[in-house]
Amino acid sequence: MAKVSIGLRGWRFDEDEVFTDEGEFRPLDEVSDDTRKRLIRLTYLQNKPCDACYLVHGEADKKRANAADIVYGEPMEEVLLCAEHEADFLYWFREGDGSGAAGTETFRDEFHEWFAAGNRAPEGYGGLDHVDTDPAGLPSPPDPAELNRRLNESYEGERKRIDLKTGEITTVGDDEDDEELPPLDETDLSREYPTG
Repeated sequence: MAKVSIGLRGWRFDEDEVFTDEGEFRPLDEVSDDTRKRLIRLTYLQNKPCDACYLVHGEADKKRANAADIVYGEPMEEVLLCAEHEADFLYWFREGDGSGAAGTETFRDEFHEWFAAGNRAPEGYGGLDHVDTDPAGLPSPPDPAELNRRLNESYEGERKRIDLKTGEITTVGDDEDDEELPPLDETDLSREYPTG
């Protein structure tokens, strides 16, 4: 069974678990919980900045940060990296205290602290050799709207909602929709609201 990265390098999936024989994504209810959580999380992580670049440039100048190419760690504690900063992460993980933080809730924070303190990989430190056999041959993860559509197409009268940050799937009942908005006859339409 081949292992593939989808969208970002790092997290690897069993190709047969994720894709049908036709090369399409399997419905979310046909994959394991861990795979589903990672796939959903990937839709949120697409086009996010590299954590190291973000630490260098800050919020005010975050558009100078490279988009992430790589993801390491567990969902919700992952580290996003561009190719330029992967060696720094690998050095921290292999030679520093990174491996001891693996799987913990502080994984991302510990790397951020190490990097923000000015630590870097030595010049010429080797990263990983990624083998991209046919990255264009794999479909990209569906966007959030498509993911929600696919999730809800097989449920009649019941809607599902995906939290893209956590990967959690919940059922949305009619009563929840009713609670969000007051009935129209209870709405104060004469109230003045501030402008601009």
